[in-house]
Amino acid sequence: MGVGKLVMEVGIDGRPSRIMEFEDGYSAQRLFHQGYSYTYDDVIFLPGYIGFPVEQVDLSTKLTRNISLNIPCVSSPMDTVTESSMARAMAALGGIGIIHANIPPSDQASLIKAAKSSHFPVLSNPVLRSPSDSIISLEDFADSPCILVTDSGDCRGKLVGYVAKSDWNNLADKETQLAEYMVKFSDFAPWDCDLGRMIRYFEEKPGKEFTPIVKGGEIVDVAGREDVERLRGYPRLVGGGSMGPNGEWMVGAAIGTREADKERLQHLVKAGVNVVVLDSSQGNSLYQIDMIKYVKKTYPELDVIGGNVVTMYQADNLIKAGVDGLRVGMGSGSICTTQEVCAVGRGQATAVYKVSSLASQYGVPVIADGGISNSGHIVKALSLGASTVMMGSFLAGSTEAPGAYVVQDGRRLKKYRGMGSLEAMTKGSDARYLGDKSKLKIAQGVVGAVADKGSVLKFVPYTLQAVKQGLQDLGAQSLRDAHDMIKTTLRLEVRTGAAQIEGGVHGLVSFEKKPF
Repeated sequence: MGVGKLVMEVGIDGRPSRIMEFEDGYSAQRLFHQGYSYTYDDVIFLPGYIGFPVEQVDLSTKLTRNISLNIPCVSSPMDTVTESSMARAMAALGGIGIIHANIPPSDQASLIKAAKSSHFPVLSNPVLRSPSDSIISLEDFADSPCILVTDSGDCRGKLVGYVAKSDWNNLADKETQLAEYMVKFSDFAPWDCDLGRMIRYFEEKPGKEFTPIVKGGEIVDVAGREDVERLRGYPRLVGGGSMGPNGEWMVGAAIGTREADKERLQHLVKAGVNVVVLDSSQGNSLYQIDMIKYVKKTYPELDVIGGNVVTMYQADNLIKAGVDGLRVGMGSGSICTTQEVCAVGRGQATAVYKVSSLASQYGVPVIADGGISNSGHIVKALSLGASTVMMGSFLAGSTEAPGAYVVQDGRRLKKYRGMGSLEAMTKGSDARYLGDKSKLKIAQGVVGAVADKGSVLKFVPYTLQAVKQGLQDLGAQSLRDAHDMIKTTLRLEVRTGAAQIEGGVHGLVSFEKKPF
């Protein structure tokens, strides 16, 4: 058995005055060197000593060698998870979103610009028209609360007025030009107006229902009073947003390892991308190593994250090539079938610990990618050595995830698909699995659906509060503490199937499970 530390006596100040060695649990080094591949659910941490309140737990961390985040959360570069709305919300929370590459390079660049265009956490994509235009149907409003009118009919024109849905509905002649009934105004909010400032803006203007957001003389978005009031009811955004040197939100993007991705990278750099992720299911390849070297030589100020890897050998090759961060996970995602189809991969708990133990020696942060279903999994990933967690299914189905909701059997659902699914491969993701030049396409993922989770701006703060409580139970006041403790004092055990059942809800005829 491993050797742990048990407090035998406590001094008058409440701190341990004498500590005796006691056999209790295993060290991570011993547990993960026994030839087993463990998932998060397989292992459990033994509690430590609490000497601080949960409010003092610090979740700030490193995404890469040079990029810091206020929370350890990254949204996955999947086409049903991260586009501009998710990227902006994640940045506002203090994390970062990685925009997927399953679209043309110019479109991916546009999504980066949209995510960065405003500090207001909700992206609305305003509809713009000229004074001589007419509104044909209610669908012209799209999801926007109003139609903005500029003298040129585009975002570069001078703002002259707006038309609300109610104004159009009350028209007898629907073909009337907007100039005849639009509400004239030229007031707007600046692009760097965050939620706090936007709340004050609407408080000072009680009759106003929305306001355009302007950046560099262009209309980039619109904020509505309804969105502001909704956000006021959410938990306080955690730790401030993730802001780059120019004051814009930080946004990442995925690229592949083919020659054409060099042109894609050029588009992304022009759009202001802060970090690129080389999106490969098996990152230890000649293609990725060559691309890492190309990125670091061509754009030396741009951080690059390599992966995916699950072994120390894989990680070592990419570290030597010059990566600034490593993405860990192979076949652990809920919609991934790589382990089943290809017979390669590793249990995620083992993979995170092994890769982190090597990467930490070189100062390279690790992203635990896949297998995150609850806050406990996040605690385990971070305590095993990861600096951040990348989430797909955990964020899919949210308001900010791409796609429209559908109702099935009374439940609101959104599509969620693996980038290795045949459906995603037809859009271009087969390059991620080095199958873009193969005539026969083999799926390494599935297409499914997830339930409506609401906004990430609401449930992520609750999730992170649970993560703080988990770290407090371990006795870790920060992620740096947890990473130090996994090498020294933290102890784990493997849970039997019965222990896993016991650790969850059991023995009830019925129950309702509400995380917050």
